[in-house]
Amino acid sequence: MKHCEIHEQKEITDKLREECGVFGIYDFSGENVASTIYYGLFALQHRGQESCGIAVSDTKGPKGKVLSHKGMGLVNEVFDSESMEKLAGDIGVGHVRYSTAGGSTRENAQPLVLNYIKGTLALAHNGNLINAPELRDELAHDGAIFQTTIDSEVIAYHIARERVHTPSVERAVAGAMKKLKGAYSLVVMSPRKLIGARDPFGFKPLCIGKRENAYILASESCALDTIGAEFIRDVEPGEIVTITPDHGIQSDRSMCFSGEEQHKTARCIFEYIYFGRPDSYMDGVSIYHSRIQAGRYLAMDSPVEADLVVGVPESGNAAALGYSLESGIPYGTAFVKNGYVGRTFIKPKQSSRESSVRVKLNVLREAVEGKRVIMIDDSIVRGTTSDRIVRMLREAGAKEVHMRVSSPPFLHPCYFGTDVPEREQLIAHNRSVDEICRIIGADSLGYLRLERLSEMVDGLPVCRGCFTGEYPLDPPTEDIRGEYDR
Repeated sequence: MKHCEIHEQKEITDKLREECGVFGIYDFSGENVASTIYYGLFALQHRGQESCGIAVSDTKGPKGKVLSHKGMGLVNEVFDSESMEKLAGDIGVGHVRYSTAGGSTRENAQPLVLNYIKGTLALAHNGNLINAPELRDELAHDGAIFQTTIDSEVIAYHIARERVHTPSVERAVAGAMKKLKGAYSLVVMSPRKLIGARDPFGFKPLCIGKRENAYILASESCALDTIGAEFIRDVEPGEIVTITPDHGIQSDRSMCFSGEEQHKTARCIFEYIYFGRPDSYMDGVSIYHSRIQAGRYLAMDSPVEADLVVGVPESGNAAALGYSLESGIPYGTAFVKNGYVGRTFIKPKQSSRESSVRVKLNVLREAVEGKRVIMIDDSIVRGTTSDRIVRMLREAGAKEVHMRVSSPPFLHPCYFGTDVPEREQLIAHNRSVDEICRIIGADSLGYLRLERLSEMVDGLPVCRGCFTGEYPLDPPTEDIRGEYDR
């Protein structure tokens, strides 16, 4: 039943979702790391709410013994004091997951733990492979038996297979990466090593931190702040880092683009627009600053006379503040958000007056009544949520509602770890801005201009595939997202 409920929630929220967050730590002092992983995952909970897990090992104990616990739900739902006490070890990895389509089962929860001829391997993965079907077929023809439907298992198997013929696990990761096409940030735990790897395009973030005698790998820097760790640096696109007590951090940059090819990197722009937590930095760029800038650009490019600028929580708030700062129109709060709506909330019946949007958001009538309101959101996917929020503002007495969006219009699907649907489901597909404006019931509508994307992230090369249809890698010829999800 939970799978159905989750699926329904996706349909009615009409918001993009990240696939997952990863976390890894190796404490050279031999201290238990499970509680630190727990709080690290708690900080990354916004990146996935369907399932989570922790795997740890004692580097001074029997080689290859891995203790793990995972389940469906939020971090504080899956773990309790009893399960945490059983996770004793000084090295470990953790994961929070959101699947793009189907496959929301405990079997697909991560980290994945493999026992093979060279010992054990625990892996956490964020991203999406576009060549997962062919890699899976290759393994299946060699006799592999799969326990999950996720492409993370394909990655783990290819690392294990490479390890049989290579002198070290980090060399095995490098060998596997030569076969992988798509988006991935990996954290891998072997009996005596913690390894982080990022695809050459840098679609998904990964950073390194340090706390006393422990080194940390995490999807976002906010997780380092939560556990009191110092940010060291980002893992570079294409880089493999190996963390051991003997050598600290070792780096393999053989898979990185070099020289003039560095422009090929393609970070997911939605990390900056929506996915990342505002207090995180990714590849040297502040998420909060990026959103402020997006709002400023909207005010420059799509001005309108109004009395109030408001953001749709949470990711629209910073962009709304940026719009206000640039335009001089007062910034205010128009929405009260219910933070207790969990992953299992039941979709209201069609015949019911309860709206899924109203369950999550309510409008402050005093703030908007009689006013011309500029409402800023991070995106419009299908348009169903925007339509309802505009209506709620009007019912609360707003005289005018002008919508501004801190991203360009979605015109194409995403194959690299974001659940942007097929073109036919996108409201901007084959529709003009004026048509969309009429559908959602707004007085005016303005999108962020495409050329502003690079400016809002200080010139970092970004992926624009979902806006332009021009992808950093050739997209797959078959739809991979339903069968091979995260």
